[in-house]
Parts: sequence; structure tokens; C-alpha cells
Amino acid sequence: MTTPARIAVLASGRGSNLQCLLDGIAAGRLDAQIVGVFSDKPGASALDKVPAESRWARSPKDFASREAFDEALGDAVAASAPDWVVCAGYMRILGAGFVQRFNGRLVNIHPSLLPLHKGLHTHARAIEAGDGEHGASVHFVIPELDAGAVLAQARVPVLPADTAESLAARVLAVEHPLLLASVQLLASGRVAEQDGRVLLDGQFLFNPLRLDSAGALQF
Repeated sequence: MTTPARIAVLASGRGSNLQCLLDGIAAGRLDAQIVGVFSDKPGASALDKVPAESRWARSPKDFASREAFDEALGDAVAASAPDWVVCAGYMRILGAGFVQRFNGRLVNIHPSLLPLHKGLHTHARAIEAGDGEHGASVHFVIPELDAGAVLAQARVPVLPADTAESLAARVLAVEHPLLLASVQLLASGRVAEQDGRVLLDGQFLFNPLRLDSAGALQF
């Protein structure tokens, strides 16, 4: 019997992506345990989804520097002994020191089809660019913003009448199953990152895996 993967989650908001992981664990679909939820927002609703002993939240304003906050966050995450660190709606840019500390074990879900639309306001930017498709990506985190190797993506059409809000809602509907399927794969031990590329079963991926309509990743 395998030991469930230990997952640390970084979140800044309401925690809907965290909830999808918790639901997957409860349903027996994800062989993992959430060993801690860590936030830069002490009032984040995501923290309420786990027991008090599994929460860590500090305001960066209480630290002398960005590096000091990242070091405290990194110490707290490391103390939970995670196999993987998942940024699920974590809105603060992680410094190079933190990223290096968890190199190869740190992933993020981003609401665009990377490498398109790194950073913020991705839905409005996709509409403004005239994109026919939009979506979400799960990628490894490197010091450069939203530039790490992409493991998997989910795609949605951009409709003629779309607003940023309507497109965001459609992306969120695939974001949750994408994250769950990706973390399932990470927890299985089949995925690694090497030289800025994703390895699956020891073979480099040439393209990101794609989520199908049933919520499964296509290999």
C-alpha cells in the first residue's frame, strides 16, 4: 500500500481550488493528504477549510523585506515535509530563494494557455487579443513569472459575446478538474521536472497534456 502524497497548498483567496483537492481526497479520487495551507492573507477563506494546526498565515507587511517573508513562509512549508507544493490561487510572486528551495516540487495553476498571457487580467487580455481559445495551465514554478514548464492544460472557446467575467467563469469550470487531474498525476510519482522540461514516466513531454471533457488528462 502506497503512502499518500503530502501536499502543501499556497492560497490567497477563497480556496476554491483547494476545495476541489479536498473533495477529491474525500471521494477517494486523489491519494494525497493536505499537510498545510499557507497564505499571505491572514483573512483568506481558504484557511478555514483545514484545521487550525494546518494553517499558516502572515502579512508580508509584518516583515522587514520580501526575502524575510519568503524565508518565513519557506520555513513553515518545509516544516510540513511536503512532497509537492501547489500554488492554488496564491497571488503573491514568490522570490527566487523560495522557488529554489522547492525546485522541482513547486507547481502553480494559471488562468491562461501559457505561454500566452502571463501575469494578471488574463481573461480580458485573451478577449482583447482576439484569441479563439482560452483556458488554464498547470506549470512548474521558476523565478521568471509564469514561465516554467507546462504539465497540463484545459481549453475553452472564447465566444463572440464574452466578457472578462463570463470567460473567467467558463475557465474556472475547467480549472478545478484540471488541477485535480494534475495533482493526481503528481501524487502518483510519474512526473518530474528536469532541465526546464516535464518528464512523464521518464520521457520528456513535447506538448502539455490536455484535459478532456470527462476531466481526464490525455496522454
